[in-house]
Amino acid sequence: MSGQNSSVYLSLGGNLGHPAKSLGAALRMLDADDDTRVTAVSSLYRTPPWGKLDQPDFLNAAAEISTALAPRALLDLCLDAERKLKRVREERWGPRLIDIDILVFGDQVIQETGLEVPHPRMLERAFVLTPLAEIAPSLVVGGRSMAERLTAVDTAGIERLSSGRDWWLV
Repeated sequence: MSGQNSSVYLSLGGNLGHPAKSLGAALRMLDADDDTRVTAVSSLYRTPPWGKLDQPDFLNAAAEISTALAPRALLDLCLDAERKLKRVREERWGPRLIDIDILVFGDQVIQETGLEVPHPRMLERAFVLTPLAEIAPSLVVGGRSMAERLTAVDTAGIERLSSGRDWWLV
């Protein structure tokens, strides 16, 4: 990697096909990019659906990456990984093979069409905060750490599946 690197936090999830394989494949694709390195990955979590409840449980994880890419270029890289894994966008909050969201990009605040950072709904979602607080408990968004934020959401039904953080490498 060359140039100025930013620390970025991502949320990954899916509930169709083999979600653990899809999430792992997406992380490996991001890590293979010359300008991006995966620096930390949470455990894998089973979480109940959010928004649209009549669908299978999700598998979710969070990752920290270091990247020399600009925010829009990183979004394009994430969307490209989703496309390569055959993601089809059919229904908001509906079932999906893979979903990758940029949660935090350094200390930047971005409000562009299709890209808002920090992610506008991350602080409401236990399926995002649980894995994120695991790898970045001291990360502060909106004046409070992820560890503090996690205490304010309902984590009922969330189950840690992996005992380590290298599940994505297989």
